[in-house]
Amino acid sequence: MIRALIVDDEELARDKLRRLLAAHDDVRVIGEAKDGDEAVELLRQERPDLVFLDIDMPQRNGFEVLDAIDVDPVPLVVFVTAFDQYAVQAFEVHAVDYLLKPFEEHRLRAAIQRARERREGAGSVSIEPLLGVLAEMRSRQQQLEGRLLDDAYPHRIPVREGQEILFVDLEDIDWMEAADNYVQLHAGRRTYMVRETLAAMESRLDPKRFTRIHRGAIVNDRKVRSLRPQASGDLEAVLRDGTALPVSRSYRERVTTKWERG
Repeated sequence: MIRALIVDDEELARDKLRRLLAAHDDVRVIGEAKDGDEAVELLRQERPDLVFLDIDMPQRNGFEVLDAIDVDPVPLVVFVTAFDQYAVQAFEVHAVDYLLKPFEEHRLRAAIQRARERREGAGSVSIEPLLGVLAEMRSRQQQLEGRLLDDAYPHRIPVREGQEILFVDLEDIDWMEAADNYVQLHAGRRTYMVRETLAAMESRLDPKRFTRIHRGAIVNDRKVRSLRPQASGDLEAVLRDGTALPVSRSYRERVTTKWERG
């Protein structure tokens, strides 16, 4: 029996998906979530085998949900999206499958069959490769939305300190670190806290100037001095102030390719 969770902010979409899944005897829907926060709680509590995960939701989007669940391996994931096939084609290999809205019964049958095969074969998906694919998806989404112009991105970030709101220049930030639902901005000897997830912060940054090197870290490309191999085979990004940050293996190829091209 495949224990499935439905995550979508649209009630009609949840209802239709639940009705379609009822025709599959080996799939049991164990819960539904209408936003990202509910999804995180249910995923942690229920540990489903399969999750139908909407990408565009309030509170947390689908990317942020996977960033936040802190379970490895993650459940098998079928992404639910309104993006066209070009935008989601990267998921066909790395995730179980995707469903475009409005749902079509034959596509759902195909997605469930792929989930069965994956479950019987390789099993659940490791979170690190999946997060790497999500980073690629975010990049594709930005291109589709025409957000690659320099002036489409902020140059400063507002930070509340006491009764004041400071405006921190992005160029002054060395790197950013995830801290639960906050992001720590490291700028020289100063550290600022922003109430935002790292995934949400990444979506607002210019990808030509900032690079995610780990599920918990983003660096300012101009602050990187070198890449340093480790005896274990891992890789570190060394900043100009000497800070050494691990480069996750799922991001390694993209990071090295980007920086070697300058």
